[in-house]
Amino acid sequence: MNTGINAAQLKEQVPLTELLSRLGYEHLRRSGKEHIYLSMLRDSDTEPSFCVNEKLNVWYDHGTGRGGNLIDFAMIYWQLSFSEAIGKIAEVMGQVLTMPLNPKKVRRHAHKLPHYRVENIRELGSNDAITAYLYSRGLWQVAQGQLKEIYYYVEDEKKMRKQFFAAGWQNEQGAWEVRNAYFKGCLGHKAITFIPVCDDRVSIFEGYFNYLSWLSEHSLAPDSIIVLNTATLAQAAVRKAAPFEVISLYFDNDHTGRNITAEFINALPRAVDCSWHYADYNDYNDKIKSKLRRLKLSRY
Repeated sequence: MNTGINAAQLKEQVPLTELLSRLGYEHLRRSGKEHIYLSMLRDSDTEPSFCVNEKLNVWYDHGTGRGGNLIDFAMIYWQLSFSEAIGKIAEVMGQVLTMPLNPKKVRRHAHKLPHYRVENIRELGSNDAITAYLYSRGLWQVAQGQLKEIYYYVEDEKKMRKQFFAAGWQNEQGAWEVRNAYFKGCLGHKAITFIPVCDDRVSIFEGYFNYLSWLSEHSLAPDSIIVLNTATLAQAAVRKAAPFEVISLYFDNDHTGRNITAEFINALPRAVDCSWHYADYNDYNDKIKSKLRRLKLSRY
C-alpha cells in the first residue's frame, strides 16, 4: 500500500491509542493524559504497565524500560524496519491517513522518566512476600543462588519517593531485572542475561523464570545460558549464541515465541526448538506451576 505518507505525517495524524484500538487493545485505566494498558510487547504481563501519553503521543513500557513514538512502537511490535513500520501503520489505519496534515504543530516537551535507585540487595529468605511469590511459581528451591532480594525506590518528577522490593537478577549491562507478584521491570538499561558455563552448548530462554523452571529439571546440565529478558532482544541473543555448536531454544508456545524460534533457526540453522518439553503449556514455568498444583491436590 503506497500512500505517500511520511514519518512526520504519521506521528502527527495517528494517535497511538487509535492504532492500539485497531489492533484490539484498550486501556484498562486512565490517569490524566496517560492511558495504561497490559503490555502487548510482553505476553506474561498481568499488571498494567504500558503507558501512552495521548498529548505527547508517546509510550513507555515499564516492564522493558523502553519507550518512544508511534513508529518506534510499530518497529518493536511487528519486528520491522523503519520503512516497513511506516507501511504497516498506513495499512492498518487506512483512510485515517487521507486527512490533510494539521498545520497546527503541538510543541512536545521532553518526558522525564522516573528515577530508580537500588538501596539494598539481600539473599533470599528475609522477605516473606518474595518467598511466597517464588513458592507460588514453583521456583523457591531452584532460585537459591540464582536470585536476590532487591530493595529500591522510584522517585518521580516532584522528588516523591515510593519504596519497593522484588526478586531480581542482573543483565549484561549490570542492571537489575526485577519481578514480584504485581510488577516486572528493569532498574536500568534493558539487556540480555548471559551465564557462561561451557564453550560449546547453550540453552536460550525468553524469560528468567523459564530458565529457572528448566534448571529445576536439568540441574546437572552443562549448558551456558542466555535469557532474552524481552522478546525485542532476540537479535542480541542470536549474536551471543553464534559461537556455540549446540543451541537449544526454549521459547514460549505463542505467536511471539514461535516468531523468535523461527528467527533463531533462520540465522543459526543448527539451533533446535526444544519447546516440546512443555508442549501442553504456554511456557516452561506454566508446566512447573501445573506440577505444583497437582502435588498440592494429591495431598488432600
